[in-house]
Amino acid sequence: MQYNLAEQLAVLKAIDEIILSDATVAPGEIEFIKQLASVMRFKVDLIPQAREVEAEEAMAILKAMPGRKKRALAVMLNEAASSDGRVDEKELELIYGIFGQVGIDVDRI
Repeated sequence: MQYNLAEQLAVLKAIDEIILSDATVAPGEIEFIKQLASVMRFKVDLIPQAREVEAEEAMAILKAMPGRKKRALAVMLNEAASSDGRVDEKELELIYGIFGQVGIDVDRI
């Protein structure tokens, strides 16, 4: 699946928000980002640029993506949340919030 630059930045912004939600970046989360960059052909050096994207802009980009990309996003967010070995309440709230904003139906994942 190919992602344009705006989609890459928006996806990375969402994933980064999940990873940073517990105020620590675990080794498993770093490894997840590296693997994601390799598999999805994202450049890891886009993360600082993604952090500069406004949340509203990122959500609008994610909302405009086709269904298959949204399903892939749902998987990526869940994997990001569990990459440190645990999923906490704040991560779940963020994930469900993103799902709601971009139109991902939890029952259809």
